[in-house]
Amino acid sequence: MEAILALANGDIFRGEAFGAATTVVGEVVFNTSLTGYQEVITDPSYRGQMVCMTYPHVGNTGINREDVESDQPQITAFIVREISPVVSNWRANETLHSYLERHDIPGISEVDTRALTRRLRDQGVLHAALSTDGSHSAEELLVMARTWQGLDGRDLVKEVTCHEPYNWIDGTEAEWTPVSSGKDASPSATSPEADAPLIVAYDFGIKHNILRRLTSHNLRVVVVPADTSAQQVLAMQPQGIFLSNGPGDPAGVPYAAQAVAELMQHDVPMFGICLGHQIIGRALGAETYKLKFGHHGSNQPVSDSESTNVQITAQNHNYAVNEETLPANVEITHRNLNDGTVEGLQLTDRPVFCVQYHPEASPGPHDADLLFAKFARMVEARARQAK
Repeated sequence: MEAILALANGDIFRGEAFGAATTVVGEVVFNTSLTGYQEVITDPSYRGQMVCMTYPHVGNTGINREDVESDQPQITAFIVREISPVVSNWRANETLHSYLERHDIPGISEVDTRALTRRLRDQGVLHAALSTDGSHSAEELLVMARTWQGLDGRDLVKEVTCHEPYNWIDGTEAEWTPVSSGKDASPSATSPEADAPLIVAYDFGIKHNILRRLTSHNLRVVVVPADTSAQQVLAMQPQGIFLSNGPGDPAGVPYAAQAVAELMQHDVPMFGICLGHQIIGRALGAETYKLKFGHHGSNQPVSDSESTNVQITAQNHNYAVNEETLPANVEITHRNLNDGTVEGLQLTDRPVFCVQYHPEASPGPHDADLLFAKFARMVEARARQAK
């Protein structure tokens, strides 16, 4: 069936429908990754967005159970030049089409994704409406795109965060064990995890691979909902606090910045990624602003003030911290070499640091994994002091 994509600027793209037969509205962004579309579509940071892949051939590796970053696709719609009719991957469990169809996510293929990407680069992020079920004309979709309220100021975190705390036990199947499930989710006294330092991870839309990287550094992780108060976190007596990635405007989650501001007064090591980085900035009194078309892809170069190398990073965000509004006790540690925006910072008087990009991803492939090691050292030092 024909699919119609209408942009709020008046441009109409017609292509072939795949995935679910439905009509949606969202914010269109482009991603420049050559691989990893499965991780992209399951990343909670993409909530509310239609993702256009600049790489022309998508779907050839299908979908497998191991490489998802959350329990379901998070994007609003998927836009590709060509979807592969053949899956060539021994790990695949189903096709991209059937996966999106099963989760009610529409897709459009056979469109000029280069032209769409150039429009986004020239004009900035655009609102759009997509119909894959033939229920709306291009004119009707254009009205929907232009009247949609958008994502600015909206709390998307509440749509992706967990509802109750749980322990992350990183076994062979990456099992999720809720604290309230009735099982004894805590490590036994004889298990290797029993002596591991405890960190509390705020779930603003946390990716599975972040949890895997934290536990790989011998850290015991309890994940808590985004609206968990500072008092509740401190009552768990953690040796470290982690602030995850997540979708949308950091100004839309003021309760998170308030909790982080309180937690920073207790000198517990803190590490933030992506939205967590922006929330730390706002907790310090800084402002955040929306980028023209954001950073989405696995080839963003970042300079690191603590080393002589340039890190090739994976990124997915539409907002940045305004460095001119940061207080004097903040040191900028990382910069995006494409546009000079702040990609990382740390406090000079407290054990707090954060980065805008995703060190758990592997574009470098391990350029930025040292950040998890840095956090682990801070947490272990805190744990030794507690003894």
